Amino acid sequence: MKKFALFALLLTLSAVAGRAQESRQDVSISGSVLIEPFVSSSTDVKVSAKRALGTLISYRFMLTPRGAVEANYTYAQNAIHYVAPAFDYQVNTRTQETTAAYVYNFNFHNFNPFVEAGGGALFWGNIRNLATTTLDVKSQTTIVGLYGAGIAYEISPSFDIRAEYRGIVSKVPNFGYAPLTTNRYYNIYNPTLGVAYHF
Repeated sequence: MKKFALFALLLTLSAVAGRAQESRQDVSISGSVLIEPFVSSSTDVKVSAKRALGTLISYRFMLTPRGAVEANYTYAQNAIHYVAPAFDYQVNTRTQETTAAYVYNFNFHNFNPFVEAGGGALFWGNIRNLATTTLDVKSQTTIVGLYGAGIAYEISPSFDIRAEYRGIVSKVPNFGYAPLTTNRYYNIYNPTLGVAYHF
């Protein structure tokens, strides 16, 4: 009887271990920072922004042992400052990202470096409060490109810690208000740090 119980226990543990190794999906939540660079344009509009803290939620599905597809959602709030000879405006904004990317993984013991590339959209929602100094702006959507590289450190078969640098290439928003137009693109820096759960 004891041998049978031991055999059943070993069989169950091996099945659980095998199941953990066959994890093809993960979901992660990370803290993120949106850093928008200074932009000076031919239209004499200069754009700068405060650093914004936010949250990144990602879902990955493994297509092969090294390749995966990923869906992302990010939320952050910040203030964008537009300066020109004729005006000085600030727009308080609620920035949301929805993107999809292809992720390629490398494996080295418990470390799993990865690179990714994809695209999607940024939703720039203006917040009408005292920080927004013009009422002529409205929400806007820009199409974006996404690239990134990072590393995941496996702390257990189900969890890893994930650090990543993400770059988001977007047209500088004008919030539907022509005087704020720069006709420029910029690269938004988006470092992240979080935890992923594999299932």
